[in-house]
Amino acid sequence: MKIAIFHDYFGAIGGGERVVLTLADILKADIITTDTDAAGRLGTSVPIRSLGSTVKIPPFKQISATWKFASPDYSEDYDFFIFTGNWSHYAARSHHPNLWYCYTPVRAFYDLYPAFLLRQGFLARQAFRAWTSVHRRLDQRSVTKVDRIVTISENVRQRIMQYYGRDAEIIYPPIDTSRYRCIEYGNFWLSVNRLYPEKRIELQIEAFRMIPDEQLVIVGGYAEGDHAGRYVESLRQNLPSNVELLGEVTEEYLLDLYGRCRGLVCTALDEDFGLTPVEAMASGKPVVAVNEGGFRETVTPGTGVLVSADAREIAEAVRQVSSEPERYREACVKRAKEFDTIVFSEKIQRVINDVS
Repeated sequence: MKIAIFHDYFGAIGGGERVVLTLADILKADIITTDTDAAGRLGTSVPIRSLGSTVKIPPFKQISATWKFASPDYSEDYDFFIFTGNWSHYAARSHHPNLWYCYTPVRAFYDLYPAFLLRQGFLARQAFRAWTSVHRRLDQRSVTKVDRIVTISENVRQRIMQYYGRDAEIIYPPIDTSRYRCIEYGNFWLSVNRLYPEKRIELQIEAFRMIPDEQLVIVGGYAEGDHAGRYVESLRQNLPSNVELLGEVTEEYLLDLYGRCRGLVCTALDEDFGLTPVEAMASGKPVVAVNEGGFRETVTPGTGVLVSADAREIAEAVRQVSSEPERYREACVKRAKEFDTIVFSEKIQRVINDVS
């Protein structure tokens, strides 16, 4: 069976990009996307076809991605189609049989709409209202063309039910646990995320400002045209001396950071799933995460600590866990194996067989 995976864009390196490359590798599939800026930094040999670059100004980036996926017809070239991301499912109109591996409904249209609206200036707010009003309806209409929805967590499954009125099967995202190892429990904590406001990285920074004897290394970037530039600048302006903002790093360097850190800090707002806690656990490292969203599904007793989205509580949890991070190692490694690529492969193959 020849399979194509439509993915929004490779504008930044994140969990979604790693998942789609793993999916393509498992299924021996081609990837069809728009922007490929970050693809080279992921070191993949998976065939990637570009529909052309998007416009790098929001919301024209998202609108141009929508148009690019709605336009082509590869129905004669492949036997099965998978969509990942927010915009690629617009290809469902002319590509069947298909499934959407849904990371989340567009949060700017639905659960985070008020927060996104408040970030805009007066004129931008009017444009944002107009765009979301039209595009929300187009989004919901496009999803009716999807044959089957599979999603990454119970948290996102509930959103799909609420906003699309459809059920979805849960298949947790995969990691290749064999790539991760515990080298040491070093002198720094790690944070890995896209640098977007909903990741609430300022909470991490404020928490570590309270504990100057602990170090924090923040890894991640953002895609041009994704509303994040001003947020990143605000983070850089007042960093305490014990916090380092690295930006994007290579896969090899990231694996090394996981292997050498004391633990991982996660503060995302109602996170869809959160692949980074599982990656940290595969490296034998404990996780301090906010008690919200997908973190509740991954961070279990013995693998770390769940806390309120409060800088003081985060700081206290880091102090507590940092005193003896080794005691979490066995439970972390065991938990991570439940998300191994082999488990994911068996489940996704079964769904594809059912749909096709």
